[in-house]
Formats: sequence, structure tokens, C-alpha cells
Amino acid sequence: QVQLLESGGGLVQAGGSLRLSCAPSGRTSSRYSMGWFRQAPGKEREFVARITWLPTSTYYADSVKGRFTISRDNTKNTVYLQMDSLKPEDTAAYYCAASRNLVAGITQGAYDYWGQGTQVTVSS
Repeated sequence: QVQLLESGGGLVQAGGSLRLSCAPSGRTSSRYSMGWFRQAPGKEREFVARITWLPTSTYYADSVKGRFTISRDNTKNTVYLQMDSLKPEDTAAYYCAASRNLVAGITQGAYDYWGQGTQVTVSS
């Protein structure tokens, strides 16, 4: 069982930046596709970004394309989500997810392990 730990959430003004981090606890392989999802109050959880295992490729939801960047440091077994030009509509709980499929899809069902989430609040 893989446990994922997210960090980096917080309160930021519109136009600001935050960087989220996600790392598995315990001894585990880093050979997973990793994704970020988010869920705003009263809304369904939605896909944000995904990064595959080697060779690395990335994919973004249209709503964040050009503003968010997903990356991974395999030496630290950590995945990052750099969020720039934040908007109030980006306010949500952000969840990290890992898939044993080295090229995972963008639906929740494609992921095997989930973190507990970290809150991002963007004020106007």
C-alpha cells in the first residue's frame, strides 16, 4: 500500500503562486504515473495534470494549461505542481494520485493510490 503525502497548500491572492509537493511515505518504487486532481466545494473532483514515468510526458486540463506545471524529481521520489497566475476559481482541495500504469489516463479510475489532499484558497 502506497501512502501519498501532499504539502504546500495555503492562502494566496489572485495572480500569486504556490507549489504543491507530493511524496510517497515509506519505501516504495517511484515507477508510477502521477496525477493531480482538485475538488471545489459542491463540485465533483476534476483532473488537473498528469506526468508519466520515463519517458516523461505531461498533460493538463484546459483550465490550467499555461499556468500550472507538473514535474517530478525521481531522485527525491517527489512530484510537484507549480501553480502560477492563480485565480479564485482555482480554489479547491488538491489531491495527489499515483497509478501503477506507467502511462496513466486522466480519469480518477486510472489511479490506484490517493493522498489526503491539501487546501488551496485564492482570494480576489
